[in-house]
Amino acid sequence: MSKSESSDDSEKEIVAVTKHGQATIPKRFREKLGIDAPGKVLFREADDGTITVERVRSPSEMRGFAARSEATTDKPATQLLREKRAEDRAERDELTETE
Repeated sequence: MSKSESSDDSEKEIVAVTKHGQATIPKRFREKLGIDAPGKVLFREADDGTITVERVRSPSEMRGFAARSEATTDKPATQLLREKRAEDRAERDELTETE
């Protein structure tokens, strides 16, 4: 049960909301946003009260995202933790030797 409306600069569509708060995102908007089912969307409210809907990337899409950023490392987190612990231990040992 939806009714399509067109205005000057935007597209609108009225959809029903179930008693459980569920609404179906119209197919043309899902396609435009790249939303697959099952999937997730983010509702964001701006200061002016407008609400936008954004697609949330799946974990598989995010895989490798950090590797593509500039602030990346080739070392696994466990190795970084071991190195940090070793540095902390060395600092602690150095402090005890000087006392």
